[in-house]
Amino acid sequence: MSSASMANQVSETLTGPYLGQKKPGNVPQVFAPGAVSSKHRDYNAFFSPDMTEFYFTRRDNDTGNWTLISYVQQNNQWHAQVVGPRVGRPFLAPDGQTMHLGKYYMARTACGWGSLQVLGPMFARNDWGIMRLTSSRKGTYILDDYKSGDVIRVSEVVNGKRQPPVALGPEVNTGKYNAHPFIAPDDSYIIWDGQREEGYGDSDLYISFRQKDGSWGEAINLGAPVNTAGREASASVTPDGKYLFFNRDAESAEGDIYWVDAQVIERLRPVQD
Repeated sequence: MSSASMANQVSETLTGPYLGQKKPGNVPQVFAPGAVSSKHRDYNAFFSPDMTEFYFTRRDNDTGNWTLISYVQQNNQWHAQVVGPRVGRPFLAPDGQTMHLGKYYMARTACGWGSLQVLGPMFARNDWGIMRLTSSRKGTYILDDYKSGDVIRVSEVVNGKRQPPVALGPEVNTGKYNAHPFIAPDDSYIIWDGQREEGYGDSDLYISFRQKDGSWGEAINLGAPVNTAGREASASVTPDGKYLFFNRDAESAEGDIYWVDAQVIERLRPVQD
């Protein structure tokens, strides 16, 4: 399918905040059915920091091709466009100027997005398979690696210098696999999907909160009704902190984008002394 055809396919007129969708409560709802969540495989949703751009990826069921699609808000109306082929699992940095694409990135330009760049030798390793890399306002990177036992690594900035990525401990890297991490803009928690014996089904969403000493706490399953017997994956939280977005493959569904009130996170946040 051509880019023009794909854009037409998602060109439904949408107005208002959050693409004009009715806001969910504590039970996850499909996001923008028919426009964003379609008969195709729709994944990996996120907003720009100013909430005027919405991005997601789509695999066309007929061609098998993945595309990165955006909705841009102008005069309160959302306009769909194709950014280009999907590379990695895209995600915007908190400053809105860098699009992370696994071991690659693109910088924002006056007319859109620049050319694909390699993040650097620490990340462009042939023995690593980074699918999703997200970053915080402090510059902390959290990333997965499907080539090395499906582990999650963290790379921090110390005294202005990027530190080599290191694998997180067993509180995170436990179970069959761990992937597609998201780090909160304030570094206070990470969310990822993984498969463990005590889980609800295929893969579940887990959260780990940053402890006072800087370490990461034990993984907490986000529980029902977020996690089901199906596959939950690729979570993110809107920049305004109000909603959790994630993917769900359930029964015959090809893969839809869901959202739910972010209180599902706050209820799990430990009380700090």
